[in-house]
This record gives sequence, structure tokens and C-alpha cells, in this order.
Amino acid sequence: MRHTLPPLLLAALITAAPLGAAAAPGVASRAPADLNSGVGFDPLTGGRCPLPKDWVGAAMVAADTPILVMAGHADSQNIGGSGTPGEAVARLGAAPMYAGISDELYWNMVIAQAVVALGQTQGLNIRYYRPPFRTIVDGNEAGTNWTVGRDHAATGGYAMEIHFDAYGSSGVGSGLIPPLHRPFTRLDESLAQEFGAYPMGFRNGLGGPRRGVALLEIGKLEGNLEASLRDPATRPQAVQTIATRIVKALDRGLGRPGDRRSIGQAQISSPPGGVRNGR
Repeated sequence: MRHTLPPLLLAALITAAPLGAAAAPGVASRAPADLNSGVGFDPLTGGRCPLPKDWVGAAMVAADTPILVMAGHADSQNIGGSGTPGEAVARLGAAPMYAGISDELYWNMVIAQAVVALGQTQGLNIRYYRPPFRTIVDGNEAGTNWTVGRDHAATGGYAMEIHFDAYGSSGVGSGLIPPLHRPFTRLDESLAQEFGAYPMGFRNGLGGPRRGVALLEIGKLEGNLEASLRDPATRPQAVQTIATRIVKALDRGLGRPGDRRSIGQAQISSPPGGVRNGR
């Protein structure tokens, strides 16, 4: 099945207010947690991964490093590893955001495209990749997130997938699951400081990280985070808030100069061969 862009995804990006605007009711714009502690609770994205961080990203990266952003589970729908349906659908009985795909994929796409749109306005060398089909059984087939991300990382680029974690006790929390193909970098460290960090060997090394793809878990798809995304009144600001945090973290990790136009002024117009990343 070929991709079509969900109408609500377009609406979330096109109707977004300026990123410097005040947060909508119920949407917090900044985490109160100690960003260096690896623990804490963000009022929007929830609790961070409580597992110990056993790595440090110190390797420098060039300011023009090409960044590839992908939506997690974009090529694994209706098979094992299609992403969490979220608390609203699975526990509360709400209708899925878009028929035929998991709610996690829906929000992964929204955030990934918002990050790329914002990053490009800020001069980042950043692009979005969408697989040609929603269901590709073999993760090693050409065109999957795994293969495209692997090839991008192998040539010196930074490849990352956007994810939302499972709700309830099945999930862990927000944080970066770092790529394992080279020494950890300042980009890895900056994203970990902003969202938290998973151990480098989480679940014995997931398929994406083992191929050089970083997985950024935004938070558990539940509670205030999911409600803020689902509510049309708070959705634009929630998307902007998350996208801004990611772009700023990328900016810091790249060591880019701080004299550019403020981001606040921009506008958003398992192991290899196993089950795909996620629960």
C-alpha cells in the first residue's frame, strides 16, 4: 500500500502558530527536570527513561552534518512491530487517528515532518524520508527505514527515527536510544540531555541502532501528552513544542553559531532480522 499524507497531519503543520507564541492550555513548553541527571518528569512528554545512562557522547560532528529524519514504524504496519496504538485507542476506546496505521506512526509522521520543516528554516542540512510502502516484511529490503538509515549513517550522516513509547507499564519513557555503529557524538549527547537516555545495549541492541539509526522516544503515548496531541485546540502548540526542542537539541549538538535568527521566530508552515523496533 503506497503512502498518502493524512489530512490531519497537514493541518497540524499548516495551522501551527509561531513557535514563539505562548503555550496553549495544558501544553507546557519546557521541562523542569535536571537535564544532566537523566531522570525527571516533563509536563508534556512525561517521565524520562529511568534506566541508567552508560554512555557519553563526546565526539565532535561537523555543523553541516546531513541529518535524516524518519517516522518509526513507517514500513512495518499490520505486521509485528507496527507501533503502539496508544492509551486512547487501546484502553479508552477512542477511534484511531487514521485508519490502517497505528496511532504511534501517525504522530511519528507529524513530529518528524514538523522537525524537518522547522530545521530547514533554521538552515540545518536536514531531510525527511518516507518508505515507498507501509508494509515491508523484510527489514533489510531496499527502501526500509533500516536500509536507508544504515546507508545514510555509513556515509557520515546522522540518521534518526521519531518514536512514541508504549503506554502504561509496557513503556519506559522518553529518551534517546543511541546508534551503535561509531563512537557516541555530541548530537547523541544533546538529544539525551533534552529528552533523557536509554542504555546503549537496550534490549540487547535494537535493529535500528545496530544499523546506525538513533531512536528518539518522545514519551509514552498516554495521559497529557496524548491528550494534548489529540485535542485540536492544543495540537498545534504541542507539535511545535516537541519539534522546537528537537531542533534546538540538534543545533546544540552540531555546535552551530548562536547568532542566527531565533527559532522562536520561525513558523512550521529487536535484533537484526527480528521484530521491527518498538513494542
